Amino acid sequence: MAKENNFKVEFKFQHHLRSFHRHEAAESPRSCSLDMMLRRLRAIEAKQDDKFATIMDAVGEFGTFQRRLVALTFIPNILSAFFLFADIFVFTPQKPYCNTSWILAVGPNLSESERLNLTLPRAPNGSFLTCLMYLPVDWDLDSIINFGLNRTDSCQDGWIYPEVKKRSLINEFDLVCGKEPNLEIVRNMYLAGLLTGSFLFGFITDKLGRHPSILLSLLGLIIFGFGTAFVNSFHQYLFFRFGVSQAAVGYAISSASLITEWLVGMHRAHAIILGHCFFAMGVIFLTGLAYSLPHWRLLFLVGGAPVFPLISYIWILPESPRWLMMKGKLKEAKQVLCYAAGVNKKTIPLSLLDKLQLPGKKVTTASILDFYSNRHLRKVTLVLCSMWFAIGCNYYMLSLRMKELGVNTHFAQVIPGMMEVPARLCCIFLLEQLKRKRSLILTFLQGALTCFLSLLLPAELKSPLVLIIVLGEFSLAATVTVFCIYTSELLPTVLRATGLGLLTLVWAAGGISSLIVVNQNIAILPIFLCCISAFVALFFCFKLPETQDQPIPDSLEHLPPERRTMSEDMSSEDMLCDDVTEEVARNTIFNAMMTNMDQDSLCNLSLQLETRK
Repeated sequence: MAKENNFKVEFKFQHHLRSFHRHEAAESPRSCSLDMMLRRLRAIEAKQDDKFATIMDAVGEFGTFQRRLVALTFIPNILSAFFLFADIFVFTPQKPYCNTSWILAVGPNLSESERLNLTLPRAPNGSFLTCLMYLPVDWDLDSIINFGLNRTDSCQDGWIYPEVKKRSLINEFDLVCGKEPNLEIVRNMYLAGLLTGSFLFGFITDKLGRHPSILLSLLGLIIFGFGTAFVNSFHQYLFFRFGVSQAAVGYAISSASLITEWLVGMHRAHAIILGHCFFAMGVIFLTGLAYSLPHWRLLFLVGGAPVFPLISYIWILPESPRWLMMKGKLKEAKQVLCYAAGVNKKTIPLSLLDKLQLPGKKVTTASILDFYSNRHLRKVTLVLCSMWFAIGCNYYMLSLRMKELGVNTHFAQVIPGMMEVPARLCCIFLLEQLKRKRSLILTFLQGALTCFLSLLLPAELKSPLVLIIVLGEFSLAATVTVFCIYTSELLPTVLRATGLGLLTLVWAAGGISSLIVVNQNIAILPIFLCCISAFVALFFCFKLPETQDQPIPDSLEHLPPERRTMSEDMSSEDMLCDDVTEEVARNTIFNAMMTNMDQDSLCNLSLQLETRK
């Protein structure tokens, strides 16, 4: 009986709620505000229905366990940046000369300058030719000095680098005189590793779990990152670069998923921001080591040594309880949550743990095809893809523009790296004041405008151009950080890593597109690509829902149902003042319904009187 009475009350409530919605179109400002109140109430109820958020309150939103988890991401982020950008410093330009040590057999006391003067031909400007030498002869030293040598040939015994103080890949493997490394191939191997790694690790992270995926990516950093110091050929180096870029992007995807699912609210945003700051510090760390160490192998040995303590992550890194629940591993999820509560010196009530149930009768399953078959997810993914493509285009365009200006390599890495740290820290203020969507629009708009200016101004204005490019990289660094947080919160737990992997593919596609366009040597094409991609991305970005202070979805069933337009799917907190409380919202809606009920009753009474007359 109680259930029936509750059902009747609920039915009457729904009936009057629908009646209220029919009349609210005729009401003007008052009806609009009541609709806002209703949306606010729905948002509050959605938070109350998020059982995991309730349990996290009992565990401790940001206790010792969560702080330790965030700290564990710092070293891998530094090492990922170190290994990803090491190419910049191991291909430094070298000036080779043919090895003509044969003349030392007849003149062992010759200085290096005398030896080069006797055995190398000169160019018309008086400098030594780098790829030609005089052929050896069976003369004594006096004859060679008096008559000179005439017959030239290509270098036969390798090369020497008398003007070089540091050992790089160029003089290690003699990549000179027709054997110069094609830097396009090096860059393509890096991008190919990003593409394959984002797809593979996105799939692995959602299928096997966040913990195994992180361990696999760290193993890749050890083998292909630290192991680069022991390669014996240029082709081996390319293969190891391919592997390390896969491992780095795999760690980025799996760690972002783990942090998103363990932390709540602004703590989640702060953790991702700090991780990106340490990534920028990794670039600074790389630049400092590359400047001070004399050998490229030492660079990988010293810089990659901190990767070995990461083996301890096998025992200290936790699995995501949200992922465990979605996979039907309820017992393991409860154990992980209880362990986290124990570290935080708190206790989860048994009644609260008992409320933690499986997402349905069956284990939640999802596949990459759901990005197409689910209508809401498809729309959100298309918007995210357009945005990531535009960010990739503009970011790579600024980097290529900096290289065209011939800026010193160390300067081009240190200054942007130092600027990226405050840029990402500024995101904390932006997110607190403007929330996710508005922060994203503001930072990307500024980055796109600076990219447009850098392409429009002539190369003769070098100093203003460098300043504009640095400001552009500052803005786009903040954009990437905000959008990583935003994207992680928009995607459901069952497809979060797969979605991040697909979006990384799109970001890399944007970078590849900018490389192709710049190589065409048509000035208008880069401007056209950046402007069109930025305009399309900003247009669709307005249609994304706000996610700040909202529970993140775990399964496809938790995604919002299809609405009239995606713009109506924004958070109610975006449209209401923060001082609107749950009690005020409930009372306002209840009073409106009661007023509406009285109006209906009066209307029915008047109709009855007219009928009697």
